[in-house]
Amino acid sequence: MPLHFLKMHGAGNDFVVLDARTTQLNLSAAAIRHIADRRLGVGCDQLVIIEPDEAGADAFMRILNADGSESGACGNATRCVAALLAEETGERGVTIRTISGLLKAEILGPGLVEVDMGTPLLEWGDIPLVGPADTLHLQLALGPVSDPAACSMGNPHATFFVDGFAHLRIELIGPKLETHRMFPERANIGFALIESPSRIRLKVWERGAGLTLACGSGACAALVNAHRRGLTGRQATVAMDGGELLITWAENGHVLMRGPAETAFAGELPDLV
Repeated sequence: MPLHFLKMHGAGNDFVVLDARTTQLNLSAAAIRHIADRRLGVGCDQLVIIEPDEAGADAFMRILNADGSESGACGNATRCVAALLAEETGERGVTIRTISGLLKAEILGPGLVEVDMGTPLLEWGDIPLVGPADTLHLQLALGPVSDPAACSMGNPHATFFVDGFAHLRIELIGPKLETHRMFPERANIGFALIESPSRIRLKVWERGAGLTLACGSGACAALVNAHRRGLTGRQATVAMDGGELLITWAENGHVLMRGPAETAFAGELPDLV
């Protein structure tokens, strides 16, 4: 049977969303890569599968990268799925479970969603890194970038602070940094330009997806790491190639991410199970 899907995006970070709450899906890594392929399939940064949750959340969200690997968190996808679930229930509040834990979302208006991304993990073993290290100043350099800060937002992030992007060949250094031996589970690599204490310009090489138009958890990590360095306040607009997110590191330690959730189109896939 064909598979019904929605093509959605949050600030240009795009997803193929499949609903497996009533029909179990067993997609192979090859099938995931085919769907994600922008020439041979639908094309997406991540494949998102909505599954039933038996522990009380509104749904379980499984996030699969374009290379077929699984991700623990995706803020932009969470907003998209929250918008879908809220439309079904008529409720403004939605709770979504991922392999990294529970995420609570609130619908603020049409196409505008805020997600509580939880508390960032700042210790080397929680990110994780390969061994003990100062997560505020990693001893890591490649080409024109050096001295990143690291944290986990449900997935590992390293943020390099740069003075511009013209001289960066992210497509060359991103894959090498993602797979650096310092990161045993690979890492998302952010390149952040601090434009003011309340505004960050960001590009992210995503683990398993490459250079994307936006990365929600990467935006959260950039704000957290920038504030830890004393470069921003606890709230900033993070501008990426696909759009802007408002990130707040609240006094209770939780990181709130506010931004768009949009549906591009719907369609059907041939049976790829």
